[in-house]
Amino acid sequence: MDVTETHEEDLGIEIVLPEGGKTAPCCPHGPTLLFEKVCEGGEGGRRFYACSACRDRKDCNFFQWEDDKVSEVRLLARRAENQLKRPPFTQREYSNRFRKFASLPLHEKKFCQDCQLLLLPAEHSAHSAHRSSAVTAAQLRRPSVLLRPLDNKKSNAQYLFTDHSAHFLLDTLAGLGYRKVLCVGTPRLQELIKLRNQEQKQEPMKSLLLDIDFRYGQFYSQDEYCHYNMFNHHFFGGEASSAVLETFLRETGGEKAVMVADPPFGGLVKPLANSFSLISQTWRTLQSSDDCNKDMPMMWIFPYFFEPRILECLPSFTMLDYQVDYDNHPLYKHGKTGRKQSPVRLFTNVSARDVVLPKDEGYRFCSACERYVWSLNKHCAKCSLCPSKDGREWKHCSTCEKCVKPSWKHCQSCGRCALPDHPCGQDRGKQGCFNCGSLKHKRRTCPLKDTHRSNSFRSKAKAGGKKVSRRPLVKPKGKRKSGAARRAKKLAAQSV
Repeated sequence: MDVTETHEEDLGIEIVLPEGGKTAPCCPHGPTLLFEKVCEGGEGGRRFYACSACRDRKDCNFFQWEDDKVSEVRLLARRAENQLKRPPFTQREYSNRFRKFASLPLHEKKFCQDCQLLLLPAEHSAHSAHRSSAVTAAQLRRPSVLLRPLDNKKSNAQYLFTDHSAHFLLDTLAGLGYRKVLCVGTPRLQELIKLRNQEQKQEPMKSLLLDIDFRYGQFYSQDEYCHYNMFNHHFFGGEASSAVLETFLRETGGEKAVMVADPPFGGLVKPLANSFSLISQTWRTLQSSDDCNKDMPMMWIFPYFFEPRILECLPSFTMLDYQVDYDNHPLYKHGKTGRKQSPVRLFTNVSARDVVLPKDEGYRFCSACERYVWSLNKHCAKCSLCPSKDGREWKHCSTCEKCVKPSWKHCQSCGRCALPDHPCGQDRGKQGCFNCGSLKHKRRTCPLKDTHRSNSFRSKAKAGGKKVSRRPLVKPKGKRKSGAARRAKKLAAQSV
């Protein structure tokens, strides 16, 4: 049976993670993901492959129906296009270039801002018409500052930790005894580890950066960086890169390893959880018999409103109250109250009691919950927990028998708490199951979901395996809001 996930932006589209090693076609970002249109009533629609990393066809226009037979000519053209979009150098070549670049005198060290490339002397003339700048030794140690952050919100937007948040994370990991940090999409954490090692004031730590931005490869050796797509667990360097990960995860001499991941906030939860689980499986196979049944220690950094989805995929995780800040994000920065606070949190399978949050920043220890919480997150004796998710003090509703946001009020017509000006009674249908219409659960937990799917497959089998003509999925003629606009509206509603 396939494992499916409902797309966050459209309850009628599911991601299908195939079991059994079925090979997916590839786009420039590696193996694609399989999607399925789900009709009301649970009837499965036609499946198609699309890019794992980009949510907009303008960024990656790969599309293929699952049952399409692709011609050899088209396959060759696709391979040629994928090859054209590969990085200009292999990781081995990048490493060799960096050693040569680091040995150059200061006046010969140039960085092409247009190509985002460290230039060797023989390449200066070819880039003479481009914007270039001198590179200092300090800049070489901070590539996240030197490189221009990618800013496409639908594919590869890069939001970088503030130094304050990066230092907190590293201090916490060091305090917990970890000496190896697998940095998945966290280039700034990788930098800080290397900088601290050079200072030689603390016990050294090892780090490996896995990132889809190949530009970082020119600053690190082969055992410090791998070109990697976290949405499909794809190593662009093939088996050589996979071997680098395995070597890093092998704990020798008592060096404990931990993974810290900071995916794009618009990323789909289930593919990410699947990739992280595969990393954990690799780690588990390399451990002693005493640890072979444990999961790899992990920290997943994501907005708090994804908590239900993350815990559904990874039940051993807990959401911590620590607010992660970003340098180049207009909203995700630390504030004092409400919406001025960053909504980004730490999800981890490390014991919440052991992750000490700084008291001087407004955190305190709740002895009942046995974890550190935000100062306004007051413990509720009726709920037996500290309920706040967004940094405000929540209130208990006796009718709903749970704590809710302070701006919400109980609506007798809807039978639940909501904003005072909510469209009363108009959205009850949307709150229920897309599969059977029940208001008691969502489609992903519907007990009839697999029954509908099995019946659908049996119906196709009875039809003699004939393909049924279906109308292609098309957008309505009216102008739709962009995915970013819809997510912004959702975030605003959840923050009220």
